[in-house]
Amino acid sequence: MSAESATAVPRPPARTAPAPVLTGAQAVVRSLDLLGVTDVFGLPGGAIMPVYDPLMDDENVRHILVRHEQGAGHAAEGYAAASGRVGVAIATSGPGATNLVTAIADAYMDSVPLVCITGQVFSTLMGTDAFQEADIVGITMPITKHSFLVKSAEEIPGAIAAAFEIASTGRPGPVLVDITKDAQQNSAPFVWPPKIDLPGYRPVTKAHGKQIQAAAQLIAHAKKPVLYVGGGVIRAQASAELKTFAEATGAPLVTTLMARGAFPDSHDQHLGMPGMHGTVPAVLALQDSDLIVSLGARFDDRVTGKASLFAPNAQVVHVDIDPAEISKIRTADVPIVGDLKEVLVDLDAAFRQAASETEVDYSEWWTFLNGLREEFPLGYTPTTDGLLSPQHVIQRIGEMTGPEAIYAAGVGQHQMWAAQFIKYERPNAWLNSGGAGTMGYSVPAAMGAKVAEPDRVVWAIDGDGCFQMTNQELATCVINDIPIKVAIINNSSLGMVRQWQTLFFDGRHSNTDLNTGHGTRRIPDFVKLAEAYGCLAIRVEKEDEIDAAIQLALDTNDRPVVIDFVVSADAMVWPMVPQGVSNSYVQYARDHSPAFAEQED
Repeated sequence: MSAESATAVPRPPARTAPAPVLTGAQAVVRSLDLLGVTDVFGLPGGAIMPVYDPLMDDENVRHILVRHEQGAGHAAEGYAAASGRVGVAIATSGPGATNLVTAIADAYMDSVPLVCITGQVFSTLMGTDAFQEADIVGITMPITKHSFLVKSAEEIPGAIAAAFEIASTGRPGPVLVDITKDAQQNSAPFVWPPKIDLPGYRPVTKAHGKQIQAAAQLIAHAKKPVLYVGGGVIRAQASAELKTFAEATGAPLVTTLMARGAFPDSHDQHLGMPGMHGTVPAVLALQDSDLIVSLGARFDDRVTGKASLFAPNAQVVHVDIDPAEISKIRTADVPIVGDLKEVLVDLDAAFRQAASETEVDYSEWWTFLNGLREEFPLGYTPTTDGLLSPQHVIQRIGEMTGPEAIYAAGVGQHQMWAAQFIKYERPNAWLNSGGAGTMGYSVPAAMGAKVAEPDRVVWAIDGDGCFQMTNQELATCVINDIPIKVAIINNSSLGMVRQWQTLFFDGRHSNTDLNTGHGTRRIPDFVKLAEAYGCLAIRVEKEDEIDAAIQLALDTNDRPVVIDFVVSADAMVWPMVPQGVSNSYVQYARDHSPAFAEQED
């Protein structure tokens, strides 16, 4: 030991600065800051008012004041779906919180990472039926990954950090943080990062190696495999890994409604969308397959038809981050729990090894499928009533705007046409309410997407029924300089309900006429309504006006644009597998129904 070190005075231990004391409301805003949140959507009220005071002074978080809490929820969903980041919505207690329920349920069904922060009455008043009291934790328990009830200021940083952790990991989904007003008003030391203790929450990301090997062997030895791609691929941000794996296998691939864009539509291996309104090659490929490789899909009834008759000769490899989905509807021969981004890398390597040891031959399968492609290209029957063909309108929007845009659809016929006739080449370009089927989703979701991705063109493709549920968010768009484009596919009716009434209720159109588009009776007049909100508004009733209107919308970026496309109410979504029947119905219809073939011309 040197003389210098022997005589050195020991240094006192470093002192950590004391944690700042913040009100619970300040802790909410500071937590959002430290989590990297830059945009939130909300509407203030009495029980959340303390949070809005420090939020006003925060320079990092942009608050967008919506006109209805449901709009806040869907906007946060659109923000998340377009960007992959967690969306945030804020509301007050009672009806403010319950107005978020539809969006929360929607996010739960479609695995959207969403955090909803709600105010609650004073903890001393809970259970007394106090003004604007609602047990929002209890209400949302079945439709959230988790719900927190926070009654003290000390708990706030940990609850919000945990909410973001839960919402964004494993299978993404909505998380609710309900904070009493006294917790917002009281003060406590702000400790960051908080210790997150989530006993029992351990999402599995790395799949079991033996299951990967078993799946690879099945794929290599199959004669008629199909890669059944669901929205989980997009949520896992695994599109690049999917493309590498799919090209290695050479197998045909289908993308569900929630997975449109997960794999390029232009790719030769892509057969299109399966299910009730899927392409004939996609539907029959699944039905006739000997192996289904399900990647982030859940065998939804709109894909399988009658589940007991779905793909009767197929073995199943089922990959999902959520073990509860595996074998829930269709028993998996090889279940694989894991994150698709990792699983696809491992599966690709294992398949290449398996393929080097056997002769992989899908040639007869591709001959059959290419025959279906040639015989049944996706198409539509032009209208005969002098009104626009909605499929043509939507197709031109996609062709003129291109694949780098974002397309958010409402729910109904226009949703299916947008899924069918716009070509999707990249993930996060297609936003829609798949599981819940929420009318009113489109406009606020497009608004949220534009906030998340301001440099992209964002279209809301909506129906006249859906549009009337949430069009008030156009005011939000105008005031906050969010220049979305809205295409109203106006058939003056609740189109999908009308289609089912035509097909299954002897054409008895009970309560589906909305009086919005045909003739002189327009209630409301969408052009006047949009102009009242400060939008550029256009009505299109002739085919030769379509392109000019779309181009004007694309050229206008200083305010939202609303185009009222007056289309035929008689146009239908084809193909169609009726609810509750086997997907073999498509085979039967192909062989026995000239009308079915006509719809595919």
